[in-house]
Amino acid sequence: MKVFLSPLAEWKIERLLEYLELEWSKKSRDKYLETLLKSFSQISKQPKSCPESEGFPNLYKRVVTKQSSFFYRIVEDKIEVIDLIDNRQNPDTIQAEIEKYFG
Repeated sequence: MKVFLSPLAEWKIERLLEYLELEWSKKSRDKYLETLLKSFSQISKQPKSCPESEGFPNLYKRVVTKQSSFFYRIVEDKIEVIDLIDNRQNPDTIQAEIEKYFG
């Protein structure tokens, strides 16, 4: 299945990669990007391999690193990455972002 990013996920990934390069190094940024792309590859092959959300039907959570995860959903024959989150973030803030996206 093809993986694509919502505008929110795209924006957050760009900001995170900029932050990693600025505050850490280009090598850190590239390592994170490689890990993220491997996660995308894995869910494209096995879309239902991650835990499904209880509050939102057809929404799955993939842990990328100890610090970050992303939520995605299966839309017809594609996978939409909805949001990238910091795992240390307040769960209420995460839920509010997702509710806003789902309308």
